[in-house]
Amino acid sequence: MFRRWRAAVRRGRDRGMTTAEYAVGTLAACALAAVLYKVVTSATVQTALRSLIERALDVQF
Repeated sequence: MFRRWRAAVRRGRDRGMTTAEYAVGTLAACALAAVLYKVVTSATVQTALRSLIERALDVQF
């Protein structure tokens, strides 16, 4: 079985992800998005972003 798979890969038959790989990839992307959302919406990060934006807008040219 492994030899056939390896030979198929060499011949270029493995052209993309399988359904299970798509499912795992989608799940991982959603989990990362959820973590980033939680980080960005936290009070500490919001305060830091607000401070950064206010400082940027107050720059004298």
